[in-house]
Amino acid sequence: MAAAVDTPTVRAHAKWVRTTPRKARIVAEHIRGRSVPEARAVLAFTQRAAARDLEKVLASAVANAESRPDLGWHGDDLYVSAVTVDGGPTLKRWRARARGRVARIKKRTCHITITLAQVEVVAAPPKPKKEAAGPKQASAAEKAETTATEEKPKRTARTAKPKSEPKPKASGRKS
Repeated sequence: MAAAVDTPTVRAHAKWVRTTPRKARIVAEHIRGRSVPEARAVLAFTQRAAARDLEKVLASAVANAESRPDLGWHGDDLYVSAVTVDGGPTLKRWRARARGRVARIKKRTCHITITLAQVEVVAAPPKPKKEAAGPKQASAAEKAETTATEEKPKRTARTAKPKSEPKPKASGRKS
């Protein structure tokens, strides 16, 4: 069995953030898989309050990556490999209601984790070399494909549906 190559990653956590996990997950979907500069731009122009919290965690993760001398990473060469928003403890509060009753208020919290990895530069495949100036000979398979596509008749409005006879209009009286 081949062993999986473990790529180094850097994480940052923010615990007990006072926003609901559901609202934070909506913003987290926008930055997952993006490069760090692109994720910063998206968060800067997102108007949800959870974007500010995610922006702080992203800045912390980039600082964690840049401060590790063994990796030697630069913030612009990283991408957001994973964003998780888990539910934290819920603060339960009470609000007075009519006739001596109370209503429960749930102040939800969340734990935000952002994982960064370095962008892998993949070499582009070499371009095919140009052949001699002579005419190109098409293979039998290519000729068969071109003839198969040419033989299909085009559908027009007339051939799409046969026209039906108009129905006679019924008189307004019922018998």
